[in-house]
Amino acid sequence: MTAAREALGGKTILVGVCGGIAAYKCAGVVSALRQAGADVHVIMTRAAQQFVSALTFQALSNNDVHTDMFAAGAAWDVAHIRLVRTSDLFLVLNATANTLAKLAHGMADNLLTACVLATRRPVIVAPAMNTAMYEAPPTQANIALLQDRGFAFVSPGAGFLACGEVGEGRLADETDILEAVRRTVARGDELRGQRVTITAGPTREFADPARFLSNPSTGRMGFALAAEAAARGADVTVVHGPTELRPPAGVAAVRVTTAREMHAAVIEHLPDTALFIGTAAVADFRPESTAAGKIKKESAGLTMTLVRNPDILADVAAHRPAGCFVVGFAAETDDPERNAREKLVKKQLDCIVVNRIDGDVGFAAAQNEAAILWGLGGREEVGRMSKAALAARILDRVARLRNG
Repeated sequence: MTAAREALGGKTILVGVCGGIAAYKCAGVVSALRQAGADVHVIMTRAAQQFVSALTFQALSNNDVHTDMFAAGAAWDVAHIRLVRTSDLFLVLNATANTLAKLAHGMADNLLTACVLATRRPVIVAPAMNTAMYEAPPTQANIALLQDRGFAFVSPGAGFLACGEVGEGRLADETDILEAVRRTVARGDELRGQRVTITAGPTREFADPARFLSNPSTGRMGFALAAEAAARGADVTVVHGPTELRPPAGVAAVRVTTAREMHAAVIEHLPDTALFIGTAAVADFRPESTAAGKIKKESAGLTMTLVRNPDILADVAAHRPAGCFVVGFAAETDDPERNAREKLVKKQLDCIVVNRIDGDVGFAAAQNEAAILWGLGGREEVGRMSKAALAARILDRVARLRNG
């Protein structure tokens, strides 16, 4: 409890309680959060009130309990906006299959789901339901989708359930939930006040107005890292190439097209950068010249002369401000770790994240798996997971390396 009190003292935690028998266990979590010094505000769905009264959570939290999206109030004090603006973290307890489906698909038909949709704070979800419902493909797909968006999950426990079955689906233990909250809140101050610059996505190198050299990068990994760094309190700028994805909320975005444009934008934002992460798949070469009009196939030759683009990562490492930590990425097909270590040394990086180019991970995929390499033999293997989860693992490792 001492560690929890140090992390949670003075923090505002928004707790959602859903409609399931495990609602009664949520009372203990709310009490523990308050004992740890947090200011706890509870939202209950209509179904949750069938299991536990709002008065219970009011007494335990020492705050009003919110149940009605349309409660009377001033027009400028709309509940679902006011609540999320004043919170440091959103904890959704005993999340049912129904609530998970709503969250995954952006539905906001009650106060709880509206607040989750409106928040820009970290969200932790602790599911609780019948084993068959939890293991059902739609539920697992919804969980995977939310994880990909950066939601953290406290997995349910296994045991005897209220329905009489034995299996996964019990609300996680109070201590596990409290520890997840403590870690997330503590993580939120890790990069407070620090400038983080990230590159993401592909670049395009035009041969004529209709044709260009590029690659399959979508920017998803870079955007996941930008969102995670922002969640840890950083002042984040992401310099990204052409992508159909939207940059994360709360992040400054600079859109570029070519490698030279990305290089110029990165150098402009490099001063005062404490952490640079180069995830962009930058084209190494560009056509020597770009035709003013579309090249007709009847008149085109079969040879295109290419010239090298500037090496953004090497230039950043060489001209970094004092104390700037530089992280590179490498996507390889053959002998990935050997090639990545050569890049680590040659470009004088602090660490590098390497992944094999494969059909269902890496480029244009929702998941990735990688190895993080540093120093003389430093290595952390990261198994297949969502890119949001991988972003958290990368920044966890970077934090340890920066702190010695």
